[in-house]
Amino acid sequence: VHQCHDTDLIKVGAGATACIDGNQAAAHVAYALSDIAFIYPITPSSPMGEMVDEWAAQGLINCYGQKLSVTEMQSEAGAAGALHCAL
Repeated sequence: VHQCHDTDLIKVGAGATACIDGNQAAAHVAYALSDIAFIYPITPSSPMGEMVDEWAAQGLINCYGQKLSVTEMQSEAGAAGALHCAL
């Protein structure tokens, strides 16, 4: 099962439980609490960026009632610089 197909986990109701790995847990929290994301896929954290990118493409809404803006960068330095400028 590809982790990106677990997008329904972000919409579960109160009291629901699921077994997920650390990358998936971090991606859920980051998506829910962010306005913008700059991703640079690199193993072993690639699933986080892939999940966030797929959720945004599906139009999932975060805690602020908006879709996350996701930009894939070409280097780690580019991602770090873009995030710094976004703050």
